[in-house]
Amino acid sequence: MQDDLFKEQRLAEQRSLSLLFGSKAKSRNTDANTSHKAGEKVDTARLEGLVYEAIKKYPNGCIMDDVIAALPSVREHSIQPRFAPLIRKGFVVDTGEKREGRSGRLQRIIKATDK
Repeated sequence: MQDDLFKEQRLAEQRSLSLLFGSKAKSRNTDANTSHKAGEKVDTARLEGLVYEAIKKYPNGCIMDDVIAALPSVREHSIQPRFAPLIRKGFVVDTGEKREGRSGRLQRIIKATDK
């Protein structure tokens, strides 16, 4: 019974994230069938929600390395593709500034909006 309650809570959370972020996994027309099938299994709304919540924890902005550190249970390759859709949808902005990341390369600083 408790498992049913948790499952229902997770489903409700997924529905609200889908309404808020409204993304669907995408793949290119030229991608192999396996890529299309894998893309269907990615819950992009949930990932965008997690990344957005992590970015909100940095009121002065953050770089991708900060978000990766804030989400240790999410793979790096699942985090990076969420930035552009969040910017397009107006949930975060690129400040135009850059900061050095772990690799020594500059990374753009992004900041959550009040949306």
